[in-house]
Amino acid sequence: MVATVEGLEAVTVHVRDIHRARKFYNDVLGLKELQFDGTVGRAVFAIPGVSTTLRMHVYDPEEGGREPGTVSGIVFSHHDPAAACAEIARRGGTITDPPHTISPPGFTAILSVIADPDGNEFVLRSPPTPAK
Repeated sequence: MVATVEGLEAVTVHVRDIHRARKFYNDVLGLKELQFDGTVGRAVFAIPGVSTTLRMHVYDPEEGGREPGTVSGIVFSHHDPAAACAEIARRGGTITDPPHTISPPGFTAILSVIADPDGNEFVLRSPPTPAK
């Protein structure tokens, strides 16, 4: 069988205001900006520990895809989500679901949800530990 997907290069998030988004991803989340083009409203950030990048650009309704503020399900990791959320809140970020323990079948983890200025949501989760 021929593989149809061989990796994940980038995750793209649509935003309304590239300058406000840059401030959030740089100053609040602490991600390193790799590229910025203000003339077209695009930015690219490194995600620690992986080669996948987080890209964003000002949304144009003609391009299709999800509107700003509708992204969810992207999961970032941190060994202590409660401490990370406290720091994100201190830096002015929004915590939409505070850290709490989840125990689906097979593992336990601490999970929280944060949002960028457009309302795009990201899960912040601890590494899962096997259920006992």
